[in-house]
Amino acid sequence: MIDMARKVNEYTADLVQKMPGRFGNFITLPLPDIDASLSEINYAYEHLDADGVVLMTNYQGIYLGDERFSSVWDELNRRSAVVFIHPAKPPMASIAGIPGPVIDYPMDTTRTAIHMVVEGVMKRCQNINVILSHAGGFLPYASYRFAELLPGLHPTLSKDEMLGEMKKFYFDTALSSSHVALKSLLAFAEPGHILYGSDFPYAPASVSTSFAHQLDNYENYTGDQLREINYLNGLKLFPRLMK
Repeated sequence: MIDMARKVNEYTADLVQKMPGRFGNFITLPLPDIDASLSEINYAYEHLDADGVVLMTNYQGIYLGDERFSSVWDELNRRSAVVFIHPAKPPMASIAGIPGPVIDYPMDTTRTAIHMVVEGVMKRCQNINVILSHAGGFLPYASYRFAELLPGLHPTLSKDEMLGEMKKFYFDTALSSSHVALKSLLAFAEPGHILYGSDFPYAPASVSTSFAHQLDNYENYTGDQLREINYLNGLKLFPRLMK
């Protein structure tokens, strides 16, 4: 796993070097191996000009707010890293006939994001920018549910604090740009925190094309929101690509 992460990271770094205006390099970490992951962060930022880091929502059932990952978050915070979180299979059985990517993945994104908020990752790590794929699962839609209920279980949290920490996340539009999803996402996300995403090539081209069409034809944007989502917000996160 450690060797594979290094090979993947060097391959993508080489691709970026050849076509720097077309690609970026989100490094892969060999989690749950903490020491190897810290070493890979150092190598990637010092030698591979990493643009960011990609993490899965859980590693062997351990979610990202777990204290076992605190040193990784601290190092990413020290690097002012952009962190892209993609869902993994949750530690539970899938429903027969409904594969995990269809229904379980959005749930796992929501689980790890709320875990990070409750365990204080977003509050402690002020320098990171965290992107949640697929519009954050159902976090925007259910945000006020979480903010109302969780302070009763965690008295140190308040409703307003929880909402503020959740609003720090960025959200991509992969498979999530229907008019129904966009209403919730635009109502919740902070200005500049929505980024274009397609999920291609993992989603069929016809599906990615359908969602792109829905994104472009949503009727309730204000100002320059569509252009911001499609690329301007991303350029602010990755100013290297402005050159």
